[in-house]
Amino acid sequence: MNRAVSRLMGSPLRNLVAVVVLMLALVAAAVGGYMAAGWSFPDALYMVVLTVYSVGYEEVHPVNTPYLHLLTIMVIAFGCTGMILLTGVLVQVFTIGQIREVLGMDNAASDIERLKDHVIVCGFGRIGVMLAKDLRDGGVPILILERDEERAAAARAEGYLVVQLDAADEASLKAAGIGRARVLATVVPDDAANVFITLTARSLNPDLHIIARGEMPSTESKLLYAGADKVVLPTHIGAERMAEMILYPETARFIRGSERMRDFDKTLRDLGLLMEVVTVTENSGAIGHSVGEMERRAKGGCFVVQLDRRNGEVVTRPGPEVLFEAGDGVLLVTRTDAAVVRAMFQAPAERVRAGRSVI
Repeated sequence: MNRAVSRLMGSPLRNLVAVVVLMLALVAAAVGGYMAAGWSFPDALYMVVLTVYSVGYEEVHPVNTPYLHLLTIMVIAFGCTGMILLTGVLVQVFTIGQIREVLGMDNAASDIERLKDHVIVCGFGRIGVMLAKDLRDGGVPILILERDEERAAAARAEGYLVVQLDAADEASLKAAGIGRARVLATVVPDDAANVFITLTARSLNPDLHIIARGEMPSTESKLLYAGADKVVLPTHIGAERMAEMILYPETARFIRGSERMRDFDKTLRDLGLLMEVVTVTENSGAIGHSVGEMERRAKGGCFVVQLDRRNGEVVTRPGPEVLFEAGDGVLLVTRTDAAVVRAMFQAPAERVRAGRSVI
C-alpha cells in the first residue's frame, strides 16, 4: 500500500513542478509583452500579477490598442487557468501526503497485529541497535519499543517495525503484542526501568522468555526476582573478555580470532551451546581433580576443550586424566548456565567434618 501511495505521490509532485515552470514562463512572456508596448518592468509585472490572480484593480496604463487587448486576453485565459491548475495540484500534494501518513500508521498497526512469536526489543540505544541487527540477520521477527522520538525515527529508517511508546507502560507492551510474543529483551540503559519493564511484562505474559540488561551487578538479583529468565551485564561481560585476552591470549585468539571461529561460536549458540573461558581460582574445589571427574560432576552439562596453564603451556583436547591446577584457564563448551559452570570451577572445596576436625 505504501508503495502504491508513493507512486501516486510521485505524479502530483511532477505536476506541481510542471505547473510552476509553466506559470513562471507565462509571467515572463506576459511581462515581456507589456514591456514591448512601452511599459516599465514594475508596471508590466504589476499588471500581470493583477490579471493572473483575477484581482481586477484599475490598469496602470490604458489598454487601448488591439495588441494590448489580445495580450491581456491571453494573460487572462492562460494565467487564470494556470492558477486553477496550481491550486489543484497543491491540494492534491498535501492531501496525498496526509493519506500516506495515515496509511503508514494503519499499516504499522496491521503489521503488529499479524506478529506472532516475535521478539520485543525495549530500547534502541547502543546495545539495542546491535541486538536488533543480529536478530534481523537471523531472520527473527522483531518489534522495537522506543520512547525517544529521534531513536524511534532512526529505527524506522533502518526498516524496523517500531512503536514509539514507553516500554515501562502496560498499555505500550500490550500495543506491542506482548501476549503473542516469544521473547522480550529489555536493554534500556536504566536499571530501574529494566526492573519495572520486566515486572510488568511478566505479569502480562507468564510464559514470556525475558532477557534483561543490568548495569550494576547488584541489579541482577532484582531483575531475576522481577521475573527475568536471563540477566546480561554488558560491563561485566566486557571486563571478562578483556581479562580473557590478557590472561589467556592463545585461547582468546582461538575463540574469536577468526571469522570462521566466530561463525562456529554463533552456530553453537543457535544450538543452545556456549563457549566459555573459566579461571580455576586459588582456592577452587576443582584443583587436583581430573577433567573426566569434573565433566561427570557437570552431568553432561559441559566438556573441556582446552587448558591454558599459568606457566604458558596450552593443553588442547585434554584427556580425562589431566588434573586441574590453580590459575588454569579452562575453555569449555557448555549447555548449562555459564554462572553454574563458573561456580563449579571457582567455588572453594567443600569442608567435611570428621570428628573435631574439618577437612
